Amino acid sequence: MLITGGAGFVGSHTADRLAADGVPIRLVDALLPAAHGGDPPAWTEPYGLIRDDLTDVDTVAGMLDGVDAVCHLAAMVGHGVDPSDAPDYVHNNDYATAVLLAAMARTGVRRLVLASSMVVYGEGRYRCAEHGIVAAAPRRLADLAEGRYDPPCPHCGGWLSPELIGEDAPVDPRSTYAATKLAQEHLASAWARQTGGAVWALRYHNIYGPRMPRDTPYAGVASIFRSMLERGDAPTVLEDGHQRRDFVHVTDVAAANVAALSTPAPEGRLEALNICSGTPHTVGDFATALAAAMNGPAPVIAGGARPGDVRHVTADPAKAREVLGFHARTSFAAGVAAFATDELREPPRTMALST
Repeated sequence: MLITGGAGFVGSHTADRLAADGVPIRLVDALLPAAHGGDPPAWTEPYGLIRDDLTDVDTVAGMLDGVDAVCHLAAMVGHGVDPSDAPDYVHNNDYATAVLLAAMARTGVRRLVLASSMVVYGEGRYRCAEHGIVAAAPRRLADLAEGRYDPPCPHCGGWLSPELIGEDAPVDPRSTYAATKLAQEHLASAWARQTGGAVWALRYHNIYGPRMPRDTPYAGVASIFRSMLERGDAPTVLEDGHQRRDFVHVTDVAAANVAALSTPAPEGRLEALNICSGTPHTVGDFATALAAAMNGPAPVIAGGARPGDVRHVTADPAKAREVLGFHARTSFAAGVAAFATDELREPPRTMALST
């Protein structure tokens, strides 16, 4: 089994779980400076680590020797800093995926578990009392500036009620990262059709837990809040704090990866699955619970919004439960309480030198 991004947040937990089941594993990771401190993390020591990127087909084909399936987690993640990040996202996410798929086609490896993301949906699923299910239009900067954060109905301008989104919903990526994740799905889908390969595309929701990267602009909101609280600062919550997300613990995501690796996907196509708890919480809920667990100051609601952010996106995990037997087992309360003291990945050297 080859795990790309094996030194990372999700990859390392997946490796631990597979190893505990007696599955032979091979890890590869480029240790991108935007996420890693430079040296391989200690948790990779039991397995060894191929420190390389996925930019040469011959090299990657060598990594696949004796491998029967790939869990492709290597990626540049997060919202990013600004549009100047786009070339790095495309290189590390899309080009690297294309090289991996070419190497898999050459070596005859036909099973792939792809780390996708809920960001491919853009805004989530909304219902208008008058018009039923509608597609929310992008939020206007003028509305955000005046504190109107919820998207209106595109037909009547009325209030929309957010609902859980299914895998058959239209996709509408609204950030560079989101666009690259959807491109990865399209590349893998084309590869599956051309080779008869089988792909599970796992659309992860907001993952948190031990080994999460810290003190980097590419980290998730959970890590950002944790760093603020460790400094004695109140966690700063954008908008009004009522934006809905699905926070899923990293151990549950690793369990989903293992289940996907051991469950045959339909040959010749890609199947997408939501990997989430199915229980929405607001960003404000997370900040408040973490502040309480760390005996820190209450969150500060700052207003404003980042370009490309969406208001609500929460998903239905029913399909993953049906085909993989997946069920998120870590409750929100227990997961957040543990996250207050979880070991996090050390900041990248470039970040540490600049602070």
